[in-house]
Amino acid sequence: MTVLLMHTTTLCPALLITAPGSNHGKTTLSAAIARYHRDQGLKVRVFKIGPDFLDPMILEQASGQVVYQLDLWLMGKDECQRLLYEAALEADLILIEGVMGLFDGDPCSADIAEYFSIPVMAVIDASGTAQTLGAIALGLSLFRKQLKFYGVLANNVASARHTEMLKQGMPATIRYLGGISRDSQFALPERHLGLVQANEISDLETRILAAAAAIGMTELATLPPAIIFTQAAPRNLPNLLSGIRIGIARDQAFSFIYPANLELLKAMGANLTYFSPLSDTALPDVDSLYFPGGYPELHLSALSENLLMKAALHQHFQKHKAIYAECGGLLYLLTSLLNKEGECAAMVGLIPGQAVMKTRLQGLGYQSAAMPAGLLRCHTFHHSSIESSVEPIAYGLRLYNTSAGEAIFRLKNLTATYLHGYFASSPEASAQLFLN
Repeated sequence: MTVLLMHTTTLCPALLITAPGSNHGKTTLSAAIARYHRDQGLKVRVFKIGPDFLDPMILEQASGQVVYQLDLWLMGKDECQRLLYEAALEADLILIEGVMGLFDGDPCSADIAEYFSIPVMAVIDASGTAQTLGAIALGLSLFRKQLKFYGVLANNVASARHTEMLKQGMPATIRYLGGISRDSQFALPERHLGLVQANEISDLETRILAAAAAIGMTELATLPPAIIFTQAAPRNLPNLLSGIRIGIARDQAFSFIYPANLELLKAMGANLTYFSPLSDTALPDVDSLYFPGGYPELHLSALSENLLMKAALHQHFQKHKAIYAECGGLLYLLTSLLNKEGECAAMVGLIPGQAVMKTRLQGLGYQSAAMPAGLLRCHTFHHSSIESSVEPIAYGLRLYNTSAGEAIFRLKNLTATYLHGYFASSPEASAQLFLN
């Protein structure tokens, strides 16, 4: 399906899936569209706008391909362009799931659509509305004149009569792509940071297949038009991690990892291996450790009772070997963790202090981390707070205000913070986290 124009451009059908706001069904229907076309024998590449970790897990299962983030601030236009161009070289269809509403945030989903000339399809929850759906769609299509508005898909349609009313109110200039019926079998469960992880939903495959079948009854069964993707300037990456062996915690407790971060570490020469703090009793033979975010609070007993793993981590730390921990990884390295049910468990204890899970969001937004080798762009979102006697070496720099950001802790060669870093924003600063 992909047609090469020249060495620096390629054509591929593409669609950005957005909505007036959150909870309209973007992830469910993005997954459904991906699976429908995958089942037709096409290779579908899906991207997620913003720093989210959970939606990509659903989209990856639906498409059968690795899902990358797109974020104009976190990673920059060149990195977004590189990822899209490389996907277009191999894919028959590119889908991009937006974040929140089409114009929410700065940068927003509309900025991605405009910069790369990608047509926009709006998913709109039709519950409690009828002819007014057309006005909502028209407003989305006209708010920015340069947007390519592909059409609207109605979600949670109640009946055939409901469909008639939705069509009655649809302006002639707006393409009505069809409707998805109100059906609980499509719904995806949520947790405090968004969707539940894909591997926790026992009937996820059944839900995706049911939603894909519904897409087959809409105009989205036809591919959108092909658009031009242009090659980005080549990256000149320093070979700073040549021969460095990095052990990465990856299991149900630690799974918030940007795929592009892992690729960058390998591109700088690192050798990556994986281990499970939940079930492994020893560390792999490595020089450095990486603890990404996740849900350690859901696995208190297993983490607390794995004494051999905790002992191995203390030995690694005492040898002054590098450790980098983000968010959930930070919680695991503290002395203890208290969950929302009031259950407290001993964690590794490399960082003196306790984390307490809260019912309300405690941190959210873009921040930069000033490292000796550069400024690392990051994002934070968490429902816990920390009390520690350790004095932070620095604080994150917030993008939109000047109040103190997230603490950055440093003990020996251990660096820990609530911040989730995007390594390509500063390869030099990222490499330094794993050097002894």
